[in-house]
Amino acid sequence: MWRRAVAEALGTCLLVTTVVGSGITAQNLSPDDVGLQLLENSLATTLGLAVLIAVLGPVSGAHLNPVVTVVDWFTGRRDGSGVRIAEGGAYIAVQIAGAIGGALLANAMFGIPAGLSATERATGPHLLAEVVATAGLVVVVLALTRSGRAAWIPASVGAYIGAAYWFTSSTSFANPAVTVGRVATDTFAGIAPGSVLPFVTAQAVGGALGLLVATVLLPEAEARPGPKALPETA
Repeated sequence: MWRRAVAEALGTCLLVTTVVGSGITAQNLSPDDVGLQLLENSLATTLGLAVLIAVLGPVSGAHLNPVVTVVDWFTGRRDGSGVRIAEGGAYIAVQIAGAIGGALLANAMFGIPAGLSATERATGPHLLAEVVATAGLVVVVLALTRSGRAAWIPASVGAYIGAAYWFTSSTSFANPAVTVGRVATDTFAGIAPGSVLPFVTAQAVGGALGLLVATVLLPEAEARPGPKALPETA
């Protein structure tokens, strides 16, 4: 269990480091072009997330996201194939701690002073976008897992989050731990503390919606045998 906890903490830390660090680099390299900044940020996140899932998946399932951990517990609670409540609680705790550490690490690497983000994001369109982004993420993971194609999850999740940067107004946080971590950086990828609770609430709604959609499309009873672990997410 301690190895799994370390993997979740390290993975979420490096995920947020990738998101925040690439955002800082994008601001430095393309200071007058927000679209190019987003392209640079999303490309780095797409690749980094896919690699982290591929590397850490065999250790902990590479959830890197409290929504994925809760879905894993819920879908596996009857047959014992998912994380247990205590394990899930440990996962979520280290994911949040790792995410905060990842933002601080990115700040330190670029010499950014410590401080909270001032970027308010909690508008109606942004919250709707978080529902959509998180629901889509859960559908991607469950559909691939239940159809016996878990090996596709690293590339597919990375690609989905990279695309969702562009088709959602919120740039697809889709991850409560990452949302909390990004409070700790007042840079391109930051989010103000006051926006966190609305974002996390929207992500929870999106997770439940994604679970419902996946159940309608591919009920577990009809799924072909395949790995049950739920690797992830942004």
